[in-house]
Amino acid sequence: MTLIHLAILLPVAAAIAIGVLYRYYRKINIGWLALPVPLLIAIYLATLIPAVSGGEVIHETMPFMPRIGMNFDIYIDGLSLLFAILISGIGALVTLYSIGYLSQKEKLGSFYIYLLIFMTAMLGVVLIDNVLMLYLFWELTSISSFLLIAFWHKNDRSLYGAQKSMLITMFGGFLMLGGFIILYLITGTFSIRGMIEALPLIQENQLAPLAIVLILFGAFTKSAQFPFHIWLPDAMEAPTPVSAYLHSATMVKAGIYLVARFTPIFAFNSLWIWLILIVGLFTMTWAAFNSIKQNDLKAMLALSTVSQLGLIMSLLGLGALSVSTGADEQLFTAAIVAAVFHVFNHATFKGALFMVTGIVDHETGTRNMKKLGGLLTIMPISVTMTLITALSMAGIPPFNGFLSKELFLEAMISIGNAEFGGLSSMSFIVPALAIIGSIFTFIYSIRLIYDVFFGKRTYHLPKAPREGSAIMLVSPAILTFLVLVFGFFPNLLSGTIIDPAVMGIMDSSTSPETSISHWHGFDSPALWATVSIVIIGTLLFISRDRWMFIYNYHKERFTLDFAYDQLLLYSRFGSQKLTDNLMNGSIRSYLLYIFGTFVIFGCLSVISAGMSIDFNNLSPVSIGEIIMVLITIVTLAVILITKSRMVSIIMLGAVGFAVSMLFVFFRAPDLALAQLAIETIITALFLVCFFYLPRHSRHEERIRFKLTNFLVSLGVGVLTIFIGLAAYSERLFESISQFHIENVYDLTAGGNMVNVILVDFRGFDTLFETLVFGIAGIGIFTLMKLNLNRRGNKDEEHTEESRV
Repeated sequence: MTLIHLAILLPVAAAIAIGVLYRYYRKINIGWLALPVPLLIAIYLATLIPAVSGGEVIHETMPFMPRIGMNFDIYIDGLSLLFAILISGIGALVTLYSIGYLSQKEKLGSFYIYLLIFMTAMLGVVLIDNVLMLYLFWELTSISSFLLIAFWHKNDRSLYGAQKSMLITMFGGFLMLGGFIILYLITGTFSIRGMIEALPLIQENQLAPLAIVLILFGAFTKSAQFPFHIWLPDAMEAPTPVSAYLHSATMVKAGIYLVARFTPIFAFNSLWIWLILIVGLFTMTWAAFNSIKQNDLKAMLALSTVSQLGLIMSLLGLGALSVSTGADEQLFTAAIVAAVFHVFNHATFKGALFMVTGIVDHETGTRNMKKLGGLLTIMPISVTMTLITALSMAGIPPFNGFLSKELFLEAMISIGNAEFGGLSSMSFIVPALAIIGSIFTFIYSIRLIYDVFFGKRTYHLPKAPREGSAIMLVSPAILTFLVLVFGFFPNLLSGTIIDPAVMGIMDSSTSPETSISHWHGFDSPALWATVSIVIIGTLLFISRDRWMFIYNYHKERFTLDFAYDQLLLYSRFGSQKLTDNLMNGSIRSYLLYIFGTFVIFGCLSVISAGMSIDFNNLSPVSIGEIIMVLITIVTLAVILITKSRMVSIIMLGAVGFAVSMLFVFFRAPDLALAQLAIETIITALFLVCFFYLPRHSRHEERIRFKLTNFLVSLGVGVLTIFIGLAAYSERLFESISQFHIENVYDLTAGGNMVNVILVDFRGFDTLFETLVFGIAGIGIFTLMKLNLNRRGNKDEEHTEESRV
């Protein structure tokens, strides 16, 4: 195990240690013990920047389940290093912020355990080269995020949001696994690097489009793209540190990473480009439009996250043109540069905005924007950070968000030059959606600043407002500082972070040598697009009271959230009805389901395998065997038609005795003796048990003939006989009996072949059979003791009543 493997697993190890320590020392703030973990990982990953920016790729392998090809293989290039640094770096800031945000009365041990497990899951997603291990960590992010979102589990909305996020993201993850398996069937490898090397096989295979759709399901659900975006606003019910972490650098960015990582594999297909571009742009515009009407601060920021993720996704779709053939590589490489740069920028300003929102909520007691306002002089530090980060999100210079937004607009406007897959026909629609979405982004960003800190407050706040504590201000202050630094000096990231990440997406060894600047000249279409966005957005914000009525026509019953709730309701109702009908308490019904399924799938297997019986190889049947079989059939028929328990028990014993005689005919006297002993004991026990049962029971009722039961029973019997004879007729291997005959006495020095086989050659089978009997005996003994205890308690109650 290498140092990189240890870095991924370090948070889990720390989570275990914190869980043990917190159990005995609850007075300490456990967050101070969790803080060094992401900090150390971030520092270690930062030391890899010089090597990776120089073109080096770190590839470490470690067998995990080699027989199925599931290995713990690490692949670190510029792309994975960018995401890993964001995960660990912002993880450290979120942990520091949570120390001041969460009260000592909270279950801090559980919180930091969930947070650290989530950190390991995200690091695994972005650093793993094996798709099976990637899927393992992918679903671990869904489970750990469920625990984080449901941290305040006494709140119904928290549980609802956690369930919603897990159902949607795990549904997409399961489909994504199907895409991975298809790629394995095409390429014969689970390695992402191996799949890229086998690109010609993927290009020629007809299953590639299906793999694209399935993998994009996983990416779209995790990154909250339309129509799967509905889980992200409900995830805001999590504590604010969790929201800041989920929305800025971790879970929602997993889908972005997946698309970026698989772009070298699928960029040749126009379906990949079309789906990512159109879904991303529509998600950006739709989410930005809906975020304007939100009155809850975290709800607005959640939908703004959806919008920003759509922006990044559309850039990756357009940037895929630089990877495929038939496009201007220099032109559309800028789209990938913009995507990578905005991933970093969004992490900085969105993380800070969520943390400031948490401070406002923590110090005022509310997140309702209608009740807030006038906090400008009361919270000067918070308002300064909000101004910088919100304007960055709106794409206003000189902040870092403006730079990546300019690159975004340039890329969208230049789509008319794309001679690939008919994209040039979208030369009007794509830029129009980009500009409209940017206008809405500008409006909700300005509303966020104005409604919270400016204006006049008309409501009485639950708490007297004040500025947040120093420990809560440090983390958003650091992120705000990064917004300023990389806004004024963006090229600090170019050669160290952005260019290596772009090389990772393009799977190229040539650096694009990116140069980012604020000014592109008056002839830049993006400049005039930005001017238009600011002017139109300002006018719409000033006149918002005149047009906000349009949101009244967006009825709740016509939303995707309502459709999800109805689907869940009908699913629960249908599953409940199905369960009630199937699980009716009747053992006879359960046997019917089991044996009916056996008959159906058994017949399908027999037909598909082409099984047949060779009657020439069958042994001759003697008169004695025929008589025993007839006796067995007659006794079974008597059991079915008799109304007497005594007759049923005797006939059942007769069946066992007839089988014992068959063993005698087959020259197996030891089996015959064992069968005779067992049948005698069972018959005696049945007689004793039934003696104590009440006389009137369902057994005395008239048994009606049921055609379904008869057909299933007949099918089981015929199918079992057929499979047995077919297996005897078509032996794939030589019988092992000759081996036993030749070696049983020499190897084991035993005198009884059957005993030696059971004890020596099949000793483990016998041991586990004995263990099963032992477990069953313990279970029966426990049930008997419980029954006796209940009877004893009832007797004591009756005694007390009689005394009273």
